[in-house]
Amino acid sequence: MTDNHYKHDIETKQAILDNIEKYGCHLALLEADNYLPAFVYSIGLFKNFGHPEIICFGLKKEVMASIINHACDLIKRGETLATNKLYSGFLRGFDIQFLQVDKDYYPDYVGYAGWFYDMTFDFPVLQLVWPDKQHNFPWHKDFDPNWKFKQPLLDRNTDFKFYEERNLGVYTTSQAFNGDPILYVYHNEDGDWQFHTSLEPNLDDAKLVCLEEITKLDPTINELYHLQFGWWAWRDHKDDEWKYEEEIDEE
Repeated sequence: MTDNHYKHDIETKQAILDNIEKYGCHLALLEADNYLPAFVYSIGLFKNFGHPEIICFGLKKEVMASIINHACDLIKRGETLATNKLYSGFLRGFDIQFLQVDKDYYPDYVGYAGWFYDMTFDFPVLQLVWPDKQHNFPWHKDFDPNWKFKQPLLDRNTDFKFYEERNLGVYTTSQAFNGDPILYVYHNEDGDWQFHTSLEPNLDDAKLVCLEEITKLDPTINELYHLQFGWWAWRDHKDDEWKYEEEIDEE
């Protein structure tokens, strides 16, 4: 962790403690990047009110903060928000619903909440899900396909965390399917993915396969679901943690 990251981490943790003491909860706001949507989640609702924390994706940060603050106000007044129920009053002109977040997603999205709860993920989280302009939710067959990946559904698909279709064509080499570990991953500026076993793969061995095949071949590839356009990741051995950074154009 660099000095700047360390300083930001310390300041963030102090803000979490201060806001929870003052308001009963803290809202963590994560910016969108060139690949993933912004999201906002609460910290402190479970400790102070025995209610699940709440997370929301894909809207403007100010809107997400507003609707989660509305949820917090309801919770402070004693209301318990539940799954499988339509709620009005959160998003003007539209109902919303809540899903129970699978704990397999906690390390990916609610890390500071884990820190607050004594470095554990022993707390519940609900995902606030919004519909498209025709009032269809993401699990409805007529949901706007252009919005499919604006809000991942965190109650399912823990075997495939990418924000793309399972059958997306990606590039690899035959060595990956012959037992060699995938050590180098590239998410190109144009959106293409490459998964290689060596730093300089032989293009004669190239294969086009479905992204799902790669995650089945090596489930740890799911850890790179967040890799931005124009970034790459690497590790020295299959059991090592991934390192990643933006690719440098050497033209």
